[in-house]
Amino acid sequence: PFKLMQEATYINQAFSQQVLSKTEKPIEFAEPRGPFSTPDETPAPVSYRYRTFTLGKAPKDGEVDKRVQVMCRGEVDGVMKGKQDEDLFIRLYALNELDSKLTGGIDWRQKLDSQRGAVLATELKNNSNKLAKWTLQAMLAGADLMKLGYVSRAHAKDNLNHRILGTQQIKPKEFATQINLNVANSWGVLKTIVDLCLGLEEGKFLLMKDPNKDVLRLYSIPPDAFDPVEVDEEGGEEQEEDEDY
Repeated sequence: PFKLMQEATYINQAFSQQVLSKTEKPIEFAEPRGPFSTPDETPAPVSYRYRTFTLGKAPKDGEVDKRVQVMCRGEVDGVMKGKQDEDLFIRLYALNELDSKLTGGIDWRQKLDSQRGAVLATELKNNSNKLAKWTLQAMLAGADLMKLGYVSRAHAKDNLNHRILGTQQIKPKEFATQINLNVANSWGVLKTIVDLCLGLEEGKFLLMKDPNKDVLRLYSIPPDAFDPVEVDEEGGEEQEEDEDY
């Protein structure tokens, strides 16, 4: 599973750069370099958009305003021209095919052109969380379109070489309706977590999903949890005094 995860991540990164035009002049924003760039390494060129959302209903007369404002950082992978020559922001994602004989799925090379809906439906069945996450990412960034790429291994046993079999463009809001993604419920879940955290005392907490149940658990952890461990000159870890939490 770990190697398959690495392969899927690599395919997404490569696809997001391969489908961009290398002859068109890039659209530049205020900051030419990404916020995560370093002198030694430059991440994939994407645009970061910061947008503010208000969670909760407006209060009635005499009620306390319990609305919360949230600022989200979204990513935009590219820009394309619309029918009215307007700029449309797009997000680029790649779906990758494993050997259909082993998974019992649809052979993309034979069925992608004639049964693209069935191929996408199979992906929704097997990777519903991933597609829902992509859709919400596009909506948070205010992207006008999502471009899905169908990528398959050049040979079933070769995990390094791949081919783009086809692409598909879709509007995030329309796609959310097709996959029965309840965006309002997603905001509701976030609002509930925010309200819970705002009611706690100042501290450091860890939010985790229970691995065996559909439950989210919020743990109180020490302030120095996950801090890097200092190493002394002899190469050993420094001993820290035990403290009760």
